[in-house]
Amino acid sequence: MNTASLPRRTFLARLSVSTAAVAALGRSGGGVAYGQRAHRSDNTRRLYEPAFRPLPLGSVTAEGWLRRQLRQQAEGLSGHLDEFWPDVHDSRWFGGDAEGWERAPYWLDGVIPLAWVLEDAPLKAKVKRRVDQIVAGQRPDGWYAPYPQDTNSRPYDLWAILLVNKALVQYHEATGDPAVLAAVHRNLRALLAALERRPLFNWGRFRWFEGLIPVYHVFERTGESWLLDLAQRLLEQGFDYRAFYREPDIVSPTPRRGRWTWEKHVVNTSMALKAYALAWRLTGHAADRDFAGEMLAVLDRYHGQVHGLFTGDECLAGRSPTQGTELCAVVEALYSLEWLTAITGDPAWADRLERVAFNALPATFAPDMWSHQYDQQVNQVQCTINPEHMWSTNGPEANLFGLEPNYGCCTANMHQGWPKFAAHLWLRSPDDGLVAAAYAPSSVRAIVRGRPVHVVLETDYPFRETLRFTVTVDGRLRFPLRLRVPAWARGATLRSGSGRTIALEPGTFHRLERVWSGASELELRLPMPARFTRRYNQALALERGPLVFALNPRETWTRVNADKPHRELPHADFEVRPASPWNYGLLVDEAQPETSARFEERPVGERPFAPEGAGVVAHVRGRRLPDWKLAHGWADEVPPQPQTSREPLEDLTLIPYGCAKLRVTEFPRLTA
Repeated sequence: MNTASLPRRTFLARLSVSTAAVAALGRSGGGVAYGQRAHRSDNTRRLYEPAFRPLPLGSVTAEGWLRRQLRQQAEGLSGHLDEFWPDVHDSRWFGGDAEGWERAPYWLDGVIPLAWVLEDAPLKAKVKRRVDQIVAGQRPDGWYAPYPQDTNSRPYDLWAILLVNKALVQYHEATGDPAVLAAVHRNLRALLAALERRPLFNWGRFRWFEGLIPVYHVFERTGESWLLDLAQRLLEQGFDYRAFYREPDIVSPTPRRGRWTWEKHVVNTSMALKAYALAWRLTGHAADRDFAGEMLAVLDRYHGQVHGLFTGDECLAGRSPTQGTELCAVVEALYSLEWLTAITGDPAWADRLERVAFNALPATFAPDMWSHQYDQQVNQVQCTINPEHMWSTNGPEANLFGLEPNYGCCTANMHQGWPKFAAHLWLRSPDDGLVAAAYAPSSVRAIVRGRPVHVVLETDYPFRETLRFTVTVDGRLRFPLRLRVPAWARGATLRSGSGRTIALEPGTFHRLERVWSGASELELRLPMPARFTRRYNQALALERGPLVFALNPRETWTRVNADKPHRELPHADFEVRPASPWNYGLLVDEAQPETSARFEERPVGERPFAPEGAGVVAHVRGRRLPDWKLAHGWADEVPPQPQTSREPLEDLTLIPYGCAKLRVTEFPRLTA
């Protein structure tokens, strides 16, 4: 078995170029290949090479159930938010007079990849118009229109600048538009000068690493050494998460109704997972590259949830399944995990990526994607306007499904989750091969060793365990293809078109190098045995492959807040209440989970993460627990001791966590 190559260095030249030269470079778009130099000179500055590189945006397109999910998103809030929501429609970024900070850039950061993974021409045209408005509004001093003329009297948190440049370089990567690269280049010059006058503060200080993404993008196309000076300045002025995670305070949840803190803010935390892996490209320090593993181990231990993420409503809130996780944290964690997979080459990061993507991400949206939650709960038995709530710092509407429940940041930022996941399913390896990093039905077109290669993955994974690849080249071409074998996939096999089957090692990237000719077929099988795991208060959770399963009581949706602005249908607010019992304990044999859980495959629906669209369900047995009731408007804490019940033993059907908008996921244990 072969794993990913270790990261190696590439050296890019120092060269000061004019804006016109930057524009000329921008026409190439599409990224820089391994070892390729933007320019050459005797004086070199370098970035350390990641284990893998993302492919240019547009190389990967969604197919099958993933395409249906993304199509649902484009036809919901994501594709229409700028048509009616003032913070985007009337944003100062687009020449209006409404919010001029993070909300329009957030929306663009998700809708740009959405347009390209769907190959959606009307959505691409909408994106182009909005990007052109930003570029046209840039001033001669390099700042975009919302940046204040006099920052001495009106300090401007630079987080929004880091964010908009991150969105713009995605657009440049997809289109090669030289005007966009030139605009980012001019703005980064202004940013470096601004940091010399006033260090980062507030959100910019805690999200400094997001600025490395556009800096590296421009550096790899120009070789200008001052860009690495800017990257170093961001690192030096940013909050030091490494020091913070060595302090014991991080282990404790923020007290309920307690103090909000920058350091324990859950979205900052999700973003920061990738911070030092990105910084490693600048420093070359192994401790920087490896820090994310230490950080996530702390978060799992003290705040971890079965869906693969951690609590935070808005601050880190402990391991109870009734404490929430903010939607912004989910989509930002996915983006961090995508970068961690690429930079480190460690398949464990992609295992975690799938776990979050297939569970926490879809759980927090209504099936039609016209409404969403601010906070989701692992044990979420009703979603109501709840003055008794026990959030750490959020309010009574935080788990409604709506347009902007609790606060509008997630309304702006939720769009990136599915599209960026789709765009990062496939990566490029340093030996000029392709890497199947995460799995969902998809198609990838890339130039490999100078020749076009097309790979199609047909699958209903994660609802099925079989994945079929068709690799097509014109003529004959030798190159490596790496396939991730998840750590849970014991007994995984790979069968070629000739019928030869080989066993694969879990927790690796299997490297298959051969001469590909015409259309070649491969079949990857990833066995998904049932497993019961112990969670908070010794509760039981059922897992299979990357999926977590939950009891979904029948749901009653009731419209609320109809008097609030912009709450017309379909972008309205809803409470959700149970219409059938939810308070069950499970009777299982943990040592032989296959005797306690039976799985039934069903057709994957048009809405793959609606309750009725579930592609697989689990059958288990349990009893009602009449004493397990609501407390503070939520499901009460799971009792830690095994429970007895005189209620009849029932056959229960559990569905994938992401399909269930009401759910019990961590169950009390029954004695018999």
